[in-house]
Amino acid sequence: THTYYTQQRPPQKLTPPRRRGAMLLKTIPIQSAYHASTKLRSSPVLKVHKPVAASSRRLVAAMATEHYANVTIGGGNAAGYVAKEFVAQGLGKGELAIISDEGVCAYERPALSKAYLAPEGPARLPGFHTSVGGGGERQTPEWYAEKGITYKLNTKVQKVDAKAKSLTTASGNTITYDKLIFAAGARPVYLSEFNTPGSDLQGLHYLRNTADADKLVQDIQAAKASGGKAVLVGGGYIAMEVASQLANNGVPCTIICPENFLLSRLFTPKIAEFYEKFYASKGINIMKQAKATAFEGSGKVQQVVVSTKDGQQKLDASLVVVGVGARPNVELLDGQVEMVPKPVGGIKVDGFMRTSNPDIYAIGDLATFPLKMANGKLVRQVRLLEEGSSEIGGI
Repeated sequence: THTYYTQQRPPQKLTPPRRRGAMLLKTIPIQSAYHASTKLRSSPVLKVHKPVAASSRRLVAAMATEHYANVTIGGGNAAGYVAKEFVAQGLGKGELAIISDEGVCAYERPALSKAYLAPEGPARLPGFHTSVGGGGERQTPEWYAEKGITYKLNTKVQKVDAKAKSLTTASGNTITYDKLIFAAGARPVYLSEFNTPGSDLQGLHYLRNTADADKLVQDIQAAKASGGKAVLVGGGYIAMEVASQLANNGVPCTIICPENFLLSRLFTPKIAEFYEKFYASKGINIMKQAKATAFEGSGKVQQVVVSTKDGQQKLDASLVVVGVGARPNVELLDGQVEMVPKPVGGIKVDGFMRTSNPDIYAIGDLATFPLKMANGKLVRQVRLLEEGSSEIGGI
C-alpha cells in the first residue's frame, strides 16, 4: 500500500492494518461523513469566498499588514486538500493563504510511521506531498505559487480574535480574513504530562512531523549498527506501524500494550489474534495488559520498566516510540467557538464543518462532527480519542 510515496519503491515486507477513516479528508476534502453522499459543491465551506469590496476594507486595511478572503491555519493534510478543492472551484490569485508552523508544505502525514522508516527506498519529500494520497497532483511549493496561493511556512499563530477576524503571529504581524478554516490538527500525548520517571531522556520518540521522523530514522540506524533493541509504548496504530518497519529494518522490538489485545477499540479479539500471530512470526514481541512505568538511562534511554499483572520487569531499549493518543489543538479558539467536552473533545461543527461562528470552519483531527451512521452523534476521528474512550466517541 501507499506506493504513491515514492516513484520507485520495493514492496514492504510487513504492512500493518490500514487506518480506518484515514482517507476521509482525501476523498472528501472538507465535508464530514454525515454528508458523504451529498455533492461536494453543495457545501457552503467549499464555496470559494471572494474578497469583500475594497471600499468595505478601508478601515481594516489601515490596521492590518495583510488581508485574505480565506485563511487556513495549519499545514497538514487537510490544508492541502482545502487548497486543492478551492482551486477546482476557480480560486482567484491572492484569495487564499495557508499559515503553517512547519517548514514544508502539506504532506501525507501517515507516511511518517510507514514508508518514511523503510530500510529500502524510503519515502521522502517531495514524493508524498498532498494530494498524492487521494490520487491527485503532488502539491509542491511551486504548485501553490502557480495557483496564486500564499503559503506561509515557519509561521506560528499566537492569537485568533474571532470578533475582529484577525490573527497575530509570533513575529507580531497581523493577518485579517473574511473566512477562517481552522485545521491546526493535534499534538501527541507526552508521557511527561503524567510525570513518568525518565520521560525526558533522549531516545524517546513521538511522531508528528518530518523532524520527528528524521530523528527516529537516525536512532533506528544507530540501533541497527549497535545491535540495539526498541520498545513501542501503546497498542494502537503508531505502535503497530512503527513496529512493522523496525522489523523490516532488523531491529528487535517489543510492543507494550495496555489492553487485552492490539487495537482493542477497533479489532475484535479474533482479528487481533490474527495480527498478533503474524507480528510474532516476524519476531515482534507483544506484552499485553502491560504499562511502561519508568525509563532509565544516563542521559539517553537504556531500559524501560514495565508493570504487568505478574509484577515488574526491565526491557533493554536503545530507542522508544510512544503512541498513546493525541490532543486536539483547539486552544486558539477556546472561548470563541463551541467546544465538545471530553472524552470526545474537539470543536463542535455541523455537517458542513461550520463552527458556532458562521465565519469559522474547523476540519481534520480537531473537528467533532455529526455522523449519520452513528445516528447523528458527534464524533471525532478514531485515532485521536483519548485513552479510555470508545473507538467512535459520541455524545
